[in-house]
This record gives sequence, C-alpha cells and structure tokens, in this order.
Amino acid sequence: MRKIIEVKNLYKLYRVGDSAVRALDGVDFAIYEGEFCAIVGTSGSGKSTLLNMLAGLEKPTKGEIIIDGQHIEGLKEDALVKFRRENVGFIFQSFHLIGTMNALENVALPLNFRGEARDSRLKKADKMLDLMKLTKHKKHMPNQMSGGQQQRVGVARALVTDPKIVFADEPTGNLDSHTSEDVMRLMRKIVEEQKRTLVMVTHDNHLAQYADRVFHIIDGKIVKIENLGGKNHENY
Repeated sequence: MRKIIEVKNLYKLYRVGDSAVRALDGVDFAIYEGEFCAIVGTSGSGKSTLLNMLAGLEKPTKGEIIIDGQHIEGLKEDALVKFRRENVGFIFQSFHLIGTMNALENVALPLNFRGEARDSRLKKADKMLDLMKLTKHKKHMPNQMSGGQQQRVGVARALVTDPKIVFADEPTGNLDSHTSEDVMRLMRKIVEEQKRTLVMVTHDNHLAQYADRVFHIIDGKIVKIENLGGKNHENY
C-alpha cells in the first residue's frame, strides 16, 4: 500500500506566559491510501492540533509532514491554500453550512472556489446528494433539515471536489447516538466503496471502532495504535 500521509518527529509548542506547552511531542506515523484512521484522545490531548497540522491549517514547531509525496510543513500560506483546495476535504462538528443557501448550493460551494462553471458544479453536487440519500432535500435550507441530514450535506460537500484525503473533526459531536451511528456507517461505506483516505478526530472510543486503525493520543504522544481493519463493522 502507498503512504499518503507521513509524519516524522512532529512537535508543536505553544507559549503560555513564561512557560511552553507541548501540544505535540515527537509524533511519528504513516497513513496509507484508502485507509480510515481515527485519532482518539480526551480534550487537551493534542488530537485537534494534530489534525490541523495534517490539513495544513497550523505549522509545526519542528518535524516533517509529507502528504502524497509533498512536504507541507514549510509551505507559505498561498501554497497551503492551493494545497488544501486541490487535495483536502473537511467535515466539521458543527456542519458549517451557509444558512442562506440550500443543500445543493452548499455542496457546490467548494467547486465555486475552484472557478468551476455553475452547471458543472451543480451537476456534481446533485450526484453527491443522491449518494448521501438526500435526493428529496436538495432544495431544503439548513434550518429545514435535521442534524443528521445537515451532516450528510457536510459529508457531500467534503467529497464533491474528489479530494485525496478527507479530514473529519468530531463529525458526530453535535448528533445523538443513533444519528452518530448512521453517519459513521455512511463514512465507513464511502471509504470502502470510493477508496477514500479518511482521518477522523474523536473523543469517542466506540465510534473510533469504525476505523481501520485507531491512534490513541495522550499529552501530545501517540501511545498506542490499534489495527482493526474495519472488522468490527463489516456489515454496515
């Protein structure tokens, strides 16, 4: 299998007054193409900082981040914006849908930033919403949809640009347990059927069991990597 993410000796230090806090403390790992990996830890463990580093949203204090063969740790902001636009999809905890746009328009929005023609981007968004089983909700505004439906719109938006990697930050954090399971089964299915690489941050050990591998992070260190192979949810 081909490495699509490689992290080498990664550190992130924050200054708090006169002291330094190590949010990441010498992290090393690789993630392979088509793999679903979950990064699990409590609040303050460093998991969200790590996700931000992988997505090019924050720079490390020290270390290397190699995405699909490209070092991103030293890229300038304009190059990072281009990198994210061309390679990355995001799924957020609080959906981040535009309230004045319907589901179809929200999903098409990332293609607009790429300068794609309106007809083309709406056609791709339409196809993605069908995939999410939201065919009847395409013209609905966010406030006309349930939390689970809004998050499925968020997943469609993350996938519409055909990204190499999808990053999900606590994607079920605002959903009830039943809806959370539905969203996780959907994400597992996408990984399996579309061979996507998905990296998810969560505090929930149970939901992490949908992943192929689980990275446990404590005090900025990866302390254990579980190899599940998606076996716990083969019958999604």
